[in-house]
Amino acid sequence: MDNFIRKIVMLLILVVSMLVTLDQGFCPKNTRWEKELSEARVEKKTHQSDLEIEKKHPFGNPIDENIRLWWEHSPEFQSFCFKHRATIRIAAFQTTLPDPLPGEEHNISLAASIIAGKVIAPGAIFSTDLGIGPRTIERNFKKGPAYYGSQVIQTVGGGICKIASTLYNVAVLADLEIIERWAHSMLVPYVPPGQDATIAAYKDFKFRNNTDSPVIIWAESKDNTLYMALYGGKKPPKVTWHHEILDQWKTKTIYRNNYNLKPGEEKIILAGADGMRVKSWLTIEKPNGEKTIKKLGVDYYYPMARVIERNPNN
Repeated sequence: MDNFIRKIVMLLILVVSMLVTLDQGFCPKNTRWEKELSEARVEKKTHQSDLEIEKKHPFGNPIDENIRLWWEHSPEFQSFCFKHRATIRIAAFQTTLPDPLPGEEHNISLAASIIAGKVIAPGAIFSTDLGIGPRTIERNFKKGPAYYGSQVIQTVGGGICKIASTLYNVAVLADLEIIERWAHSMLVPYVPPGQDATIAAYKDFKFRNNTDSPVIIWAESKDNTLYMALYGGKKPPKVTWHHEILDQWKTKTIYRNNYNLKPGEEKIILAGADGMRVKSWLTIEKPNGEKTIKKLGVDYYYPMARVIERNPNN
C-alpha cells in the first residue's frame, strides 16, 4: 500500500513539472530582454495569491453600472443615443493621472473631445489612430510625454495613449472583438499591468463592433480623470480581468542636480516603475452562468528609472 501511495505521489510531481514547463513556454524566450535585465531580476513569487493582480487599482477602474455619468443627464446626449439605437451603457471605465506632466492633460482632453460621439456601425472597425487624427500643433496638440524604449521623451500629442488604454478597457468589458493592441514599453500608472494600449506611427488600437447594433463612444476629462463609456443595444456578458506576474525586475534611481532647489531639497520628476513580464486572460460569463476563458498572451515591460532632482549642497 505504501509503495502504491509513493508511486501516485511521484506521478503527481511529474505531471506538475510538465505543466510548469508548458506554462514557461507560453511565450518565446527573449534573450535580449533577459540579458539586459538579468542583473535587476527580483526573486520570482511562488504562491498563486501573490501572482494574481486582483486588488482594486488606485487610478484605473470600471465605473459601476448604477452610477450615472453627468453627460447621461443631457437631453441632447439621450436624443443622440436614441437616434442611433444605442440606449444601453455597455461598459464604462475611468483612469486618473496622479501627477500629469506638462501638456499631458491638455492632449488627453482634446483627444477625448474628438472621439466623443463617434458611432461604430455593426461589423465596422474603429481605429484609435484614425479616430483621433494627426497630432499636430495646427490641431492644437501640445508637446507631452511619450515612451521611447526605456526613456520618456517629449513629442507633440504625447499623453494620448491614456485614451487608447481607457478605450481598450471599455472595449474588453463590452466584449467587443479586439483587432490590434500593443502594450507600452514600460508600465503606465493609470491601469493595471496588462491592461494598457499604446498608439504610435506604426502602432494602433483597433476593435470591431461585433454586435448587431451601432456602438457609440463617449469620453470626457475632468480633474485629471478621463471618463469613457460605450453605448449599444444589448448588455454584454460579465467580463473579468486576470493577471499573473511571471517575472519582475527592479528599477533604479537617477539623481540630477538642481541648484534652484533649497539645499538638501529633493523633487521627484518621475516616480519610476519596476519592469515585469505579465500574463493576462479574461473570464467571460454569460447570463445563463456559462463561462469561457480568453487568453490574451504575455506583455513585457522595461523598468522605468526613478528620476529625482536635488540640490547637493547641505
